[in-house]
Amino acid sequence: MNDALSQSGSTEGILDFGRHVLHDEARALDALADSLGEQFERAVDLIRNCGGKLIVSGLGKSGHVGRKIAATFASTGTTATFLHLAEAIHGDLGMAAKGDVAILISQSGETSELEPVIDHFDAIGIPMIAITGNAQSMLATAATAPLVLPEWKEVGPESVAPTTSTTMTLALGDALAMTVMHLKGFTRTDFGRLHPGGSLGARLKPVKRLMHAGRDTPLTGADSSMHDVIVVMSEKRLGLVGVTDADGFLVGVITDGDLRRHMEEGLEHIAREFMTPDPKTVPQDALVDDALHLFEQYRITALFVVDESEGRKRPVGVLHIHDCPAAR
Repeated sequence: MNDALSQSGSTEGILDFGRHVLHDEARALDALADSLGEQFERAVDLIRNCGGKLIVSGLGKSGHVGRKIAATFASTGTTATFLHLAEAIHGDLGMAAKGDVAILISQSGETSELEPVIDHFDAIGIPMIAITGNAQSMLATAATAPLVLPEWKEVGPESVAPTTSTTMTLALGDALAMTVMHLKGFTRTDFGRLHPGGSLGARLKPVKRLMHAGRDTPLTGADSSMHDVIVVMSEKRLGLVGVTDADGFLVGVITDGDLRRHMEEGLEHIAREFMTPDPKTVPQDALVDDALHLFEQYRITALFVVDESEGRKRPVGVLHIHDCPAAR
């Protein structure tokens, strides 16, 4: 395939080669998934019950993958840090302490920098999880939980660049992190607290942080005149008014679209006659992401935020789609 690609240079040849690369790595991931067993469970238990921090360490391409694995753990509820193997043997081993757990990554498992790191971790009682392609290596032998990658040829010309092995390592790190996250019951809300920045952070904010509340909430009684409804809607400028019963619970909503549709009937009516009953709402402890799904699903632009602790919906605010521009 390599010769054919270099000779033809055709679009078809390029696409075929690219697809071959992806399909081969996908098959390697299937083999990795099928290979998981007792050692994976042991590794998960070590990380889940870690009383200190998770130290992820590697060198070269394994180091790049290790940084990502450590970052994934850190953002999903496991205190984690990356330790570069070369820096480790020049003083950074001081960051390791009893109670920590280590993930050491090396395809060969025989990298010279590994030996002093393994010796130090063993001396202070840090259990080691190995990710390696060599089951007979120094690293695999020393590990409490050796995770051995399936034997699989690196994809690409001459099979010289770390490709399939790093893909499997990265995916295995994801499998460990997501399994631990699942077992810990780590939620989207928890993730949002650890990831407040950017578009993702904006989507994972609680709606109560962005909603219009208190005097800014457009509300009226079910028996209010439509003249009063228009006044409230004009003052609050949110395009809707919530209709409440005598106990203050939400029973309906009137939007500016409802007003236009009923205009020919005149305004000598009360709110309950024009309202849409049982409007779409979002709980006050929901995330902006939950509200955005409702905006899209029902093609609406505003939602009442409600407190449902009393078994009924008491309005506490309004979230408008324009309140969360960074999340759209």
